[in-house]
This record gives sequence, C-alpha cells and structure tokens, in this order.
Amino acid sequence: MITRPPQIRKGAIHLGGALVGIALALGGCQHDEVITASIPDDYKQRHPIAVEEQNRSIVVFVGHARGGLTAAQRADVMGLASTWLHEGTGAIHIDVPAGTPNARPAAESLREIQAMMAAAGVPPRAVMVRRYQPEDKRFLPPIRLTYSKIAAVAGPCGLWPEDIGPSMKNKGWFENKQYYNFGCAYQRNLAAMVDNPSDLEQPRSETPSYTARRTAFFEKYRKGTPTAVSYPEADRAKLSDTGK
Repeated sequence: MITRPPQIRKGAIHLGGALVGIALALGGCQHDEVITASIPDDYKQRHPIAVEEQNRSIVVFVGHARGGLTAAQRADVMGLASTWLHEGTGAIHIDVPAGTPNARPAAESLREIQAMMAAAGVPPRAVMVRRYQPEDKRFLPPIRLTYSKIAAVAGPCGLWPEDIGPSMKNKGWFENKQYYNFGCAYQRNLAAMVDNPSDLEQPRSETPSYTARRTAFFEKYRKGTPTAVSYPEADRAKLSDTGK
C-alpha cells in the first residue's frame, strides 16, 4: 500500500479549495454581468406605462344621530356617478355598515344615494349594495362607493439597485449612462395626467370638419382678402397695458 506524505495531502486540499473559490468568483462575476445587461438604457423601457384596471372610491361618513347627506356629500356622489358613466368598467358597489350605532342613519343615506344615482342616469342594475360589519368598533364606519375603471400606471419609483456616485462598482457612471430611477417620476406623472389611457396606444378618430367656418375661409381666399380672424374684444381681456 502506497501512502502520500502529509504535506502532499495538505497541498492537494488547499489546491482544491482554491479552485472551488475561483469557480465561485467567476460564477458571481458572470451573474452580475447578466443582471447589469438586463437593465434597459431607455427610461421608457425601464419604467413603462401600463394600462390596467383600478378602483375609484369615495367615502360618505354618517353620524349616529343624522340621516341624509350634506351638500358636499351630494356633490361627491353626483361627481362619482358622472365619471362612472364615461369611464366605469363594472358595477358601482356600495358598502353600507350594519350592526353599528349609525346603521339606521346609514340606511336612510343609502336610499338618498340610490335616488341620486338614478337621477344621474345610472341604471339600478349597475348599483350593488353590500352590508359589512367593521372589525374595530371604535371608529365610525362610513358608506363606501367603489367602481372599476381603466387607468394608466407606471413605477414604482425610488428604486436604487446601484450607487449613482463615482464608484468602481458603478459601471453606468463611467459609461455616462442613465441611472435606474431616471425618468420614473416623469413616466408616473404622465400616466396620472392622461385623460384617456387609450391615447397612449393609438390616436383618436378625427371629428368632422366645421363646414361653415371652412366655407367662410375659402370664400375669403377666393376673393384675395386676408383669411386671418379678427377678435375685436381681445383687447378688453388684457390685464395690463405695460410695455406699450
């Protein structure tokens, strides 16, 4: 039987450990390359605007000794009914508290809300009433009106996967590339301000031209007179004559 000296065995063990360490280091470097290469350079691709379905809701607080709605609450309900007519994608769900001190006034307010919905043009089949009991009885449970709509969203913002300062670990700083969070707030604000999310995907159809105005324009053009429109009342709308 041939045995190796202890020095050779120890050297082989150290060599094997070194090879394993080098392999792990190389594997880690390769993994970092994949993650870095997967981040797009364009902020529109890093923070795309997505179109999805979201909920819009309002709350109506009703005290235990009062029924009916206030003037501000009526305006909120009518505003929700008006917006539902042109952007709602589902029924209006009305959650009404039950088994609470304000349950009876809430029921009276519910009837007024339903009457206002019908007056605004919302069909009765589009209003779904649900009763609920709050888990914490210390707080005043409100009436909650909710419906679904199509909305544009972007984000979340505030993610910093890499250092944006001059560092050896920050490859984008040396290559003069945009940092990851760049453009996220712009995309998020644009998504929040757009009126119709479909405008982000396709243009709207053109409306018919104003025939009377077009006829007057071509008549002036045919006669050779100036086609510009004069507004005699425009000077009265000025706030100041400074600079004249």
